[in-house]
Amino acid sequence: MPANQNVERMVDEYGDALLRMCYLYLKDYHLAEDAVQETFIKAIKSYDSFKQKSSEKTWITRIAINTCKNIMRNHWFQMVQDNIDMHITAIKGNPIDDFHTKNSVTEAIMKLNVNDRKIIVLYYYQELPIKEIAEIIGKTQNATLQRLNRARMKLKKILMEDGYDENGFETGN
Repeated sequence: MPANQNVERMVDEYGDALLRMCYLYLKDYHLAEDAVQETFIKAIKSYDSFKQKSSEKTWITRIAINTCKNIMRNHWFQMVQDNIDMHITAIKGNPIDDFHTKNSVTEAIMKLNVNDRKIIVLYYYQELPIKEIAEIIGKTQNATLQRLNRARMKLKKILMEDGYDENGFETGN
């Protein structure tokens, strides 16, 4: 397959899912877009070295996660994130904004630590099997399953604190 067609196929096949994952990872849409673009650039440059020990989806997801980690390590990202957090705190008193964002599963996922958020995103949003997630995070399948279960419990606790009952219905809080 010619390089241009391969690039188009990868963008069509993985672009939206990677954007969602990067957004949930970085908590910023524009940074997520940048991360996805950078992911595809890295994937294109290193495609010849892709050894196919894992699926292409697992490989490009790993590139995206590493790209997000690099962005998060960046000092500029931390300053921007602190500024965003300050603005969110100021907005939270607005009942209209509260109505639109309260009890949002995405918001609850954002409250998880990076490792828990990563495993939830890979499993539920990327719909990867435990085996592929284990390869991506570098753990055994059993350890990965255990981490997923712990992350689910933390997410459930956050959702219950935010007004959901154990069955996922709003309690009216």
